[in-house]
Amino acid sequence: MQALLEVTLPVFIVIGFGYAAVWRGLFSDAGVAGLMRFTQGFAIPCLLFRAISTLDLSASFDPGLLISFYTGSGTCFALGLLGARLLFGRPWEDAVAIGFSALFANTVLLGLPIMERAYGAGALQPNYAIIAVHAPFCYALGITAMEIARSRGGGALATARAVFGAMFRNALMIGIALGFAVNLTGLPLPGALTGAIDLMIRAALPAALFGLGGVLVRYRPEGDLREIAWVMALSLVLHPAIAYGLSAHVFGLETGKVRAAVVTAAMAPGVNSYIFADLYGRARRVAASAVLLGTLGSILSVTAWLALLA
Repeated sequence: MQALLEVTLPVFIVIGFGYAAVWRGLFSDAGVAGLMRFTQGFAIPCLLFRAISTLDLSASFDPGLLISFYTGSGTCFALGLLGARLLFGRPWEDAVAIGFSALFANTVLLGLPIMERAYGAGALQPNYAIIAVHAPFCYALGITAMEIARSRGGGALATARAVFGAMFRNALMIGIALGFAVNLTGLPLPGALTGAIDLMIRAALPAALFGLGGVLVRYRPEGDLREIAWVMALSLVLHPAIAYGLSAHVFGLETGKVRAAVVTAAMAPGVNSYIFADLYGRARRVAASAVLLGTLGSILSVTAWLALLA
């Protein structure tokens, strides 16, 4: 257990540094906003571009891996939405935002550093395959459901426009798309350019973890505890359990891919959960608190899943 905590705790300690710095006034909200804009708008897209551009697509894009992870994602979205509506009596639009919180795992800011610390940088290729599909899948599903809920089933063309507009304004999506373009065309990149991108990459994850801690200062739980607990149970327990069952026992994937599917599925809701809720003005408190409490809870849940995988 001590060895596993030594893998996970440094990641959360960096998050804690960011939280403490902002909480004590040593780092401003404006500074956090700028840092997160740098990491999510520039450094992490560079990381994803570089990873996808050099990825062995035939080896990494295993259908069993993607089905294992995204069956869990889709199931958690459906149960999050239906639970919010049928168990807690929330309006349909709130229910979609709560379902999105259970859907959108923090695959990049938490998933990548924890996988790298646990299994080494060479184990990340299956993670990049999952991440390449993550934003398109989650935004397409969430925005489509929200637009249907808002229009009560009407306006298919407007729904499609909203989905594609949101997806292709996302910097992470742009980085992934450019990475695929370089990979599939075999376009050679100048050494100076790859060197500059590699410098950006080195700053991506530690800066993003520090910034995530600063962002979490805003997300203090203020009610809706049943909905928050529901989202956390789906995200931290059900999603990795489905990924484990399918990857290990249905598809019989190799150990590295099972680890990638399960550990990535075990991540807390990502900040994009709150961004989605804020975009539509629905269930913002649930989404914000689920990000904060889920990140804290994942210290224990991720350690437990790593122990199981060991």
